Amino acid sequence: MTDTVLVTGATGFIAKHCIAELLRKGFKVRGTARNPERTSENVRRAVTHAEVDASHVEIVAADLTSDEGWDAAADGCRFVLHVASPFPITQPKTRDELIRPARDGALRALNAAARAGVERVVMTSSTVAVMYTGTRSRGHVYTETDWTDTNRTDITPYIASKTVAEQAAWDWAERTPNAPELVVINPGFVQGPTLDPDLSTSLEVLRLMGKGAYPAAPRVEFPVVDVRDVAALHVSAMIHPRAAGERFIASEGSATLMGIGKKIAAALPDLKGKVPKFEMPDTMVRTIAIFDKRLRTVLPELGVVRHCDNRKAREVLGHTFRAPDEAITAAAKSLRRLHVI
Repeated sequence: MTDTVLVTGATGFIAKHCIAELLRKGFKVRGTARNPERTSENVRRAVTHAEVDASHVEIVAADLTSDEGWDAAADGCRFVLHVASPFPITQPKTRDELIRPARDGALRALNAAARAGVERVVMTSSTVAVMYTGTRSRGHVYTETDWTDTNRTDITPYIASKTVAEQAAWDWAERTPNAPELVVINPGFVQGPTLDPDLSTSLEVLRLMGKGAYPAAPRVEFPVVDVRDVAALHVSAMIHPRAAGERFIASEGSATLMGIGKKIAAALPDLKGKVPKFEMPDTMVRTIAIFDKRLRTVLPELGVVRHCDNRKAREVLGHTFRAPDEAITAAAKSLRRLHVI
């Protein structure tokens, strides 16, 4: 009998690659979406672009902000990949606008998994839940033992939401009798090929660069990871005996926004005149961010380089990561293939 895996937020960038990876490994997939009637065919069509047969992927209704549908979604599943979480390109006015759906949605998925007798849940967090400790010296290399300090006033609502949601999941796993095993994947800035034009926030950044929206780039640098590596790690963490109860950082090197622009131009030379031409001084970025809310997301990154250690994923899960250049180039070429840029 083929095991069924529930993938939450099936319309998302990472989730669609997770669905494809699960299908390659022979699992049956049930995905959740807020409006399955409207999105189920789009998900299946997108996943087929990863060269798998997605005709039998089932999409059911479940929303991070509502209890309805979660028990039916988890029923009969052996594993759950909880991928769904809000990630807007423009930060909201208050933290609660992101924290509430991220934290409460995670707990809804976990509670449904427990009631359904699910064996293991793999949750998608982020390196932002690791890198803002406030106590590390410059040059510190972040590992899975590090945690972001949510009391910091300079972190964005998104950073706070990912940290609070992951902490809530670990607290739940510790205090819930007969809880499923929990594993968490902490990806960096996710690049790689998109399967359809429904872009993630990370790829929307590339689209805006390719459209000439940013003639200059903020002086920021992010840990980078290819979405195909993120998906493979989710599935490995789901079945590997040593993964239970562990966090795994998913990143390979880093890239600046200016460097990402150069990689776009190298992959698509006709966009050389569109991508950023120079890096903006930090004071200029802070001033422009008063009027352009999209820039507020990068304010905590200005002038700071944060490096993460992926050794645990390599040694425990045996994973080999793609280089940032490969991930960014694949992302740019996929946007061109889909006529997005």
